[in-house]
Amino acid sequence: MKDFLGAHMSISGGIHLAPARGRAAGCSVIQIFTQNASQWRGKMPTDSDATLFREQRAAAGLLDVVSHDIYLINLAAAPGEVRDKSMAAFREELERCDRLGIDKVVMHPGSHVGDGEATGLSRIIEAFDRIFSDLPGFNGRVLLENTAGQGTNLGFRFAHLQTIIQGSSFPERFAVCLDTCHAVAAGYDLLTPEGYAAAFAEFDRLIGIDRLACFHLNDSKKGLGSHVDRHEHIGRGELGLEPFRMLLNDARFMAVPKILETPKGDNDEMDEVNLKILRGLIK
Repeated sequence: MKDFLGAHMSISGGIHLAPARGRAAGCSVIQIFTQNASQWRGKMPTDSDATLFREQRAAAGLLDVVSHDIYLINLAAAPGEVRDKSMAAFREELERCDRLGIDKVVMHPGSHVGDGEATGLSRIIEAFDRIFSDLPGFNGRVLLENTAGQGTNLGFRFAHLQTIIQGSSFPERFAVCLDTCHAVAAGYDLLTPEGYAAAFAEFDRLIGIDRLACFHLNDSKKGLGSHVDRHEHIGRGELGLEPFRMLLNDARFMAVPKILETPKGDNDEMDEVNLKILRGLIK
């Protein structure tokens, strides 16, 4: 498959097993966690671990592998334990990805926890600049993911992502992962041709369409502007099929990884179901 469609895959039993799982589900790209997503510290891959992963990735014929950082990281946190742990954990994430040959790392910008958007964004920029300064050899890119805007989460406006990228001393290290569920929940109308065109025109004006390096293809249990992050199977939620049809046939995005984060089903069967639906929309 050369359509750059795939899903998030489990690393249970070892990270080297994820590529074959992706291939079995019909993926041409996959996303993974490089460690347990609910723990601060993860194992650093040994040379043999990294070699085995790279071999299995090649054997699976995947076009790309994307990493997603752990859920605990909040680079917008105030100085203190959470911020220190977040910076250490994200630095380790980049180091793991470098060893594994993964050059795209998706991350949620963070939450200002009541301190205000401007303060939170400033803290994120400062954190990234320190991390990138510490890791001059990391050649990949951090993919800032847009959010639904729940609570005090940052990143639900394209302008937030623009502020981080333009405010950093390392703008070349950034790209964006656009989540369809989050975008609609945040108020970007991807449901109609007019809304779709307007949303991506705004993205291009603020960030640049060339920075769009990954999509999360998720339908949404909640509607436009709900600010609620609840993923649903493709075509079964508030987005329906039309946004996915437009995106999958948009010439600008043909070679951009598009990854499902929809519910897996009792036996992980739903990835295949959702991928079949998406492939049926390609003209």
